[in-house]
Amino acid sequence: MPLPEDRQPHDSSRPPVLSGVRILDMATFLAAPFAATLCADLGAEVVKLELPSGVDPLRSLAPVKGDLPIHSKVSNRGKLGITLDVRKPDGRAVFLRLLPSFDVLVENFRTGTLDSWGLDLRTLHAANPRLIVLRVTGFGQTGPYARRPGFARIFEAMSGFANLIGEPDGSPQHMNYALGDMIAGLFGAFSITAALVEHSRCPQAPGREIDLSATEAMLRLLETLPAEFEQLGIVRQRSGARATYTAPSNIYKTADGTWVTIVASSDAIFRRICCAMERQDLLQDPRFATLQLRVEHLQAIDSEVAAWCASQPFDAIARGLAQNEVPFNKVNSIADVFEEPQFRARNAIVRMEDPDLGSLPAPCVVPRYSGSACAVPRSGPGVGEHTEYVLERLGIPRAELDQLRAVGAI
Repeated sequence: MPLPEDRQPHDSSRPPVLSGVRILDMATFLAAPFAATLCADLGAEVVKLELPSGVDPLRSLAPVKGDLPIHSKVSNRGKLGITLDVRKPDGRAVFLRLLPSFDVLVENFRTGTLDSWGLDLRTLHAANPRLIVLRVTGFGQTGPYARRPGFARIFEAMSGFANLIGEPDGSPQHMNYALGDMIAGLFGAFSITAALVEHSRCPQAPGREIDLSATEAMLRLLETLPAEFEQLGIVRQRSGARATYTAPSNIYKTADGTWVTIVASSDAIFRRICCAMERQDLLQDPRFATLQLRVEHLQAIDSEVAAWCASQPFDAIARGLAQNEVPFNKVNSIADVFEEPQFRARNAIVRMEDPDLGSLPAPCVVPRYSGSACAVPRSGPGVGEHTEYVLERLGIPRAELDQLRAVGAI
């Protein structure tokens, strides 16, 4: 049976880097499915497994348009969709028959949930000894919080990340976006590809269980903060948009009300911003002679840049900064992103075919590999859209499919 049209290979001199890899994604919501989606972007065949009722919360999470789940359509792009209730004996039996044809299983149930359904790691590896199992949870498979429910904002708060966001005299803040989930997804995709490298190097090696804690993923981003605290006694705090580890670096408001971010971290760039501002006198100020001194006198140098930005419209500010090669950019809204020349030149927003909406805009595949076409995936599948295709490919006859449907397993 031929592949559905949206999975046909694209013309290129070399196939996508994960071509031939097969991933079974039985996760819900955001973090773990995003890991699988990133692999699909790079050519893996990803089969999205849902319950027959289609109750994945992602299908009702904003944005939605009427009864169309835009979030699911975008976040599950490039995947085949099947339904299978692994909690039912018939569904579990089919699931175990599926596993030998996959390289990776992705799940994000609370610790012990699959075990309670008769799908413990020993059973999974009995079905496929080389299976890579990515388990994404809020806090990991062990520890006192192992069975706690978790969401992005919990990961951001517990890791210390949220404490860095907000104004100095205000409360900690969360972004209006599930950053913690997306970061966990990035680590998940990295984990999968690392395990696949081991498989290619050691074909007979047993499958790995990957224990990915979303909170630990957020903590990993904070890199030097534990050492900063232990060695220097510094508990880094909120500072608005202003960086306290380099200067000047902030978001500034121009005379015409445009917000612009400017980063002049190194001594060389500081000299260039002084030229853009026509303030060579600042180069003679001993308070600003080195980066360390500028950090010590951060408010003083920051106020000079803020005053300059406030005195001119954005276009004039942009010309001066560009001519002197100072890193800057207008703070774009998503509406501005569509018009950003760099993004337009590289087609950073692609249009995915969608059976309900015609097409949907979405971020492009990242990164780009030489020798392979930058494929545009189709939007995420409907509930069970490819169930018959996937199960018939497994060799399950039509009569058995009808029986599975009759008992509610698909």
